[in-house]
Amino acid sequence: MNGAGHVNIKIATVVIVAMLVFVHRAEAQPAKIYRIGYLDGSSLSGTAPFLEVFRERLRELGWVDGKNIAFESRFAERKGRERLKELAAELVQLKVDIIVTRATEGALAAKQATSTIPIVMASGGDPIEAGLIKSLAQPGGNITGTVTLVHELNTKRLEVIRDVVTKLKLMAVVIAGDGASVGVKRQIKEIDPAAQHLKLKLLYVDAGREPKGLENAFETAKRQRADALTPIGGPGMFVEAKRIVALATKHQLPAIYNAREFVDAGGLMSYGIDYSDQYRRAAYFVDRILKGSKPADLPVELPTKYEFIINLKAAKQIGLTIPPEVLARANRVIK
Repeated sequence: MNGAGHVNIKIATVVIVAMLVFVHRAEAQPAKIYRIGYLDGSSLSGTAPFLEVFRERLRELGWVDGKNIAFESRFAERKGRERLKELAAELVQLKVDIIVTRATEGALAAKQATSTIPIVMASGGDPIEAGLIKSLAQPGGNITGTVTLVHELNTKRLEVIRDVVTKLKLMAVVIAGDGASVGVKRQIKEIDPAAQHLKLKLLYVDAGREPKGLENAFETAKRQRADALTPIGGPGMFVEAKRIVALATKHQLPAIYNAREFVDAGGLMSYGIDYSDQYRRAAYFVDRILKGSKPADLPVELPTKYEFIINLKAAKQIGLTIPPEVLARANRVIK
């Protein structure tokens, strides 16, 4: 072999060794762990089922806690807007890569805390009215996600309860959350015209934040001879699901709820959005953003899944008969 051949072999050897060293060093480098902040005005106990669905969907998309993502969760424990603002600022200081929020109040607190970190809404009311985004199709800024904005749902719930309680005249609306919150104000704004259309009188009862607030609210509804009841509120309402259901049963008040979690807790009926699906969709937005998409380019989504659930065990407890035509409309009947 001539000298040129030896030189070529040496060069090739050096190149191969260099490539192997590069590959080894690349493999030795730990994968980046993205930090996902979660901001909620409620508590972990009221959100745990939804967060598990969220994490499960992220795992399906290849994002595993402790491997390539880490969670920083903050719960305001129903202590109001100021506490949410403090926790949002805390997440920003931690330099999380994304903030996932629950409800309009959480999204507003996150937006106030940062204009650069991507924010994904897992639920919430009208984001345009709240000043969070420019439009659903083109949100602009650093916020996107999925919202629970469906105006006709409150009308549907009143229609359903009227079909069940045939002599319904007075409907109690128990405010089981911050009565001054954006979400509660929006719900009241929707319920009022719905009741007028159906010729129903409404009795608003604010449970407040006192320990005995819920008990007092249900006693007031019963004393005022309400024929049926529906609770409204923010995320904190889910924390009180078992207590709300127990009080409705105790006072023999037919109640319709906005989510199946209340029926799972023993409640009579629910008509509303599949909140678990909302969190699955939130995981989709997180996945897209971590892979390089900008929130401004991801249209905000409206709910696509609704469910009507009836619990015949609960109906029997309060001596209520559900008409066959109403049962036929249910997605699920618990016997």
